[in-house]
Amino acid sequence: MAHHNTVFAQLLKLVPRHEFESLAKAHHSGRQLRRTNRWSQFVMLVMGQLSGRRSLRDIESNARAQERRWYHLGAKPIARSSLARLNAKQPASLFEHLFGRLYQRCASRAPGHGFRFKNKLFSLDASLIDLSLKIFPWAHYAKGKGAMKLHLSLDHDGMIPNFAVLSEARCYETRLAHCFHYPAGSIVVFDRGYSDYSWHKQLNDQGIFFVTRQRGNARYEVVERRKLGRGTGLKCDQVIRLTGKKSDCEALPLLRRVRYRDPESGKVYVFVTNNFHLAATTIAEIYRQRWQIELFFKWIKQNLQIKAFLGTSINAVMTQIWIALCVYLLLAYLKFSARLAWSLQQMTRLLQLNLFQTRPLIPLLRGDPEPPDDPLSYGQIPLV
Repeated sequence: MAHHNTVFAQLLKLVPRHEFESLAKAHHSGRQLRRTNRWSQFVMLVMGQLSGRRSLRDIESNARAQERRWYHLGAKPIARSSLARLNAKQPASLFEHLFGRLYQRCASRAPGHGFRFKNKLFSLDASLIDLSLKIFPWAHYAKGKGAMKLHLSLDHDGMIPNFAVLSEARCYETRLAHCFHYPAGSIVVFDRGYSDYSWHKQLNDQGIFFVTRQRGNARYEVVERRKLGRGTGLKCDQVIRLTGKKSDCEALPLLRRVRYRDPESGKVYVFVTNNFHLAATTIAEIYRQRWQIELFFKWIKQNLQIKAFLGTSINAVMTQIWIALCVYLLLAYLKFSARLAWSLQQMTRLLQLNLFQTRPLIPLLRGDPEPPDDPLSYGQIPLV
């Protein structure tokens, strides 16, 4: 029978070890680690994410129970006290930069966004991650409430996160919008929470298109009325000039205003964009696709461990969130590379049940039948 490492070991091979070690050296604080390393920390936390473990004791117990199968992982189980110390003191920036490396690999395999145009398409939004104020007093943002805010950009090629920033819950979206960088010619879609004329002007000057909803109190004058298609739900397609004080100070260029009535709900939306080439119905459909980032936030909160945290410090919380985002990219890369038809949720549940099984990873995810048991194969313990 062919030899196979555990499913977990095969999954971790998607992370280039030499790149990880170079990042670990660059993002180290304090004295040199003697009895453990950052790779073992990463392996322990990824195992906790994929197996649904909610405490350090649970992660340690699970690792000790599978200690015989850790040989090919290049790591050793860590005691919960040591793991807690690493999470609290070693910079979470290591996993932030690892997230960026994994995105670059994942983007090279991702499918297209489904539209006819070739421009890159991104959605931008933020979501609160609730924290207990009694356990995390530093996360206070309202009466009796605590939270952190995850600002995230979603690449519609494969629906994968390409950029993320963690901040305090009171931080406004417009304050961090300037931190996000996009290639020239791309299209960025966001809601009215990012209504910042200076940022809109910056995007336009960089050759980046944006699509958003118009503010209800926006002042403008119509410069041109464009022809409408029939039976498309369009109410108007105009070229406008903003006339408010803020827009005058920023010297904003002419914009396009599209008024659209959703045939399903009957609700009327008013969009503003600096793209004059795409059809008005395409502009409306682009904004409709912004809902994908809401689904992304919902998915990671339901399927990854970012509700029950393993530490109480800011660094520990950030470490766990960055690990969760890295796990998402690993699953997406696996799905794109193997061209799997299963959803990421189905993959997560299947991996949770088979994490330390010695089976080929891709046939497992494809749903191929399990090979017959062989007590002499690696990792199989014969019954006495």
